[in-house]
Amino acid sequence: FPPPSDPFDTTRKRTMSDEPAAKKQKTDDANDGDTATETATDTATDTATATATTTQLDSLKALTTVVADTGDISSIARYKPQDATTNPSLIYKAALMPEYEKIVEEAVTYGKGDVGVIMDKLAVQFGTEITKIVPGYVSTEVDARLSFDTDATVEKARKIIDLYKEAGIDKSRILIKIAATWEGIKAAEILEKEGITCNLTLIFGIAQAIACAEAGGTLISPFVGRIMDWYKSKEGVDGYEPAEDPGVKSVTRIYNYYKKHGHKTIVMGASFRNAGEILELAGCDRLTIAPSLLETLSSASEAATKKLDAEKAKEMDIPKIDMDEKTFRWMMNEDAMATEKLAEGIRNFSKDIVKLEDVVREKIAAGEKN
Repeated sequence: FPPPSDPFDTTRKRTMSDEPAAKKQKTDDANDGDTATETATDTATDTATATATTTQLDSLKALTTVVADTGDISSIARYKPQDATTNPSLIYKAALMPEYEKIVEEAVTYGKGDVGVIMDKLAVQFGTEITKIVPGYVSTEVDARLSFDTDATVEKARKIIDLYKEAGIDKSRILIKIAATWEGIKAAEILEKEGITCNLTLIFGIAQAIACAEAGGTLISPFVGRIMDWYKSKEGVDGYEPAEDPGVKSVTRIYNYYKKHGHKTIVMGASFRNAGEILELAGCDRLTIAPSLLETLSSASEAATKKLDAEKAKEMDIPKIDMDEKTFRWMMNEDAMATEKLAEGIRNFSKDIVKLEDVVREKIAAGEKN
């Protein structure tokens, strides 16, 4: 099978001598929008108008839908967002917090000793609470250990939707969150045809993004900071100018490809390390931003300027790639970063699922003793 050409392969410029820029680019794992996060969306309009009292965050909101990452339900309530998402790392962390003990206990009681049922119910319990706060989508993630099993992913997603239905939540409020492996993307394609909307996550390369769009996925979460981390280590640099940041360039390529070829899938940039990355993606469909970086943007007065433009993208010379399994796997094989970071993300989510299962088993054992 001949390797397809990649029209998106561009040369990155290193920032070696610009010390202030390098300092701005220091990795901050706390700003990673998909490590232990609930995601809250604040809806935006199309154009930005700066005034004397407008903050940088205000002007960014006028260009893109701003998404705030936070660690618990009470923070979601404070931000009064449009949408929200959970993941295994968040639920594990929250399950250990006293204020959410009742949610955990209700899930344990519901599951009657079945750890799998309890885990699903626990995710739905958190999601149900969030639907009381946000008017839009709530994302609930499928077990990451099913990332290479299409049928099992579909079955799990249907169970999650059924549990939401039991709780009185319509499926139109829910995004099923799935890792963007080939098998996960195929599962999303099946689910979307059934009217179950999906959020495909752990996007690190253009092959994943194209496959997700062709599968009809509702939303993708391409990562920025984790890509930058990989290239910093690989190239031995302290950082990059925002426009040359490999993560920024990855999301830009995806956005421009989608708009050029008329794909409707929402692009939500995720996992930011600094404000420069965020501002360089102003105009993206959505951007998910950690509270610390939201505060940084709120404290700045310089207006954000539009960097991504759907109309301009339509005029770009971007060849269309017809994606099938062989092409997908070859392009992933040729992209060491995307392959490594996807695998790492799945492993890390799986580890937190195992930790959460241990917490559940302890709760079951304690209940049996009582």
